[in-house]
Amino acid sequence: MTRPTDILLTALAPAIWGSTYLVTTEALPAGYPVTLAVLRALPAGLLLLAVTRCLPPRAWLGRVFALGALNFAIFWTLLFVAAYRLPGGVAATLGSLQALIVIGLARGVLGTPVRGMAVLAALTGVAGVALLLLGPEAALDPIGIAAGIGGAASMAAGTVLSRKWQPQVPALSFTAWQLTAGGLILLPVALVLEPPLPPLDTANLAGLAWLGLFGAALTYWLWFRGVARIEPGAVSMLGMMSPVTAVAIGWLWLGQALSPLQALGAVIVLGSVWVGQVTNRPRSRKAQVPSGRALSA
Repeated sequence: MTRPTDILLTALAPAIWGSTYLVTTEALPAGYPVTLAVLRALPAGLLLLAVTRCLPPRAWLGRVFALGALNFAIFWTLLFVAAYRLPGGVAATLGSLQALIVIGLARGVLGTPVRGMAVLAALTGVAGVALLLLGPEAALDPIGIAAGIGGAASMAAGTVLSRKWQPQVPALSFTAWQLTAGGLILLPVALVLEPPLPPLDTANLAGLAWLGLFGAALTYWLWFRGVARIEPGAVSMLGMMSPVTAVAIGWLWLGQALSPLQALGAVIVLGSVWVGQVTNRPRSRKAQVPSGRALSA
């Protein structure tokens, strides 16, 4: 496929992640963040394992669990901590720092050159997210801020290492490994820290199905597929599509007001994402797609 097609497919992942807030608040029981994270990751990972029938070899288990922790267990846990302790706009703005962190980590881990325009695009994107989401009620809680920055750093490290550690298997298998590992890491945490879930109704089950099948299995397959094909800085900029989608859904679905300043912020974010794709394009691009050969377990 062409690079524009890969970018569009990868951008679908954060665009769909933008629905997570709506589904969580409207269709799922409150007060069970880690348990819901387990139910989002583990069934999706096991389903993909059943479909792909490809288990990670023993030599890869350490890397798989490290990636499962960074991309899911640590990231989702810190994300919930930030969401509980900070206004949503502050938490999302801190999360958008991921693009800047990826640029720095990619330089150190992958040797990717740091381009000034890419850094400027990432900074502009953060400013756009702030305009889109920050309001007068924004408050600064030290623990929440640390969790927000830590979550962004965790996902950034997971993105860069997912690019560095590319097994010779299809992206769907790589996704299955990481989702399953992340769910297994979170499972004992949920059992220890949270009470059992109440009986789930039809809306709860539908919400979990959406988050598991679309918000995890499909989107993370698209994301890790993109990580293998697109430059890390370009991929990380696409993550800023998530708050834009979340605001658009709130406006269209919940009838929430959209101020001119928020609209300007959305335009700035979309512009910075586009600039990020252009400036992170390699000068001489060689295909970097996994061969698809399955490793024996």
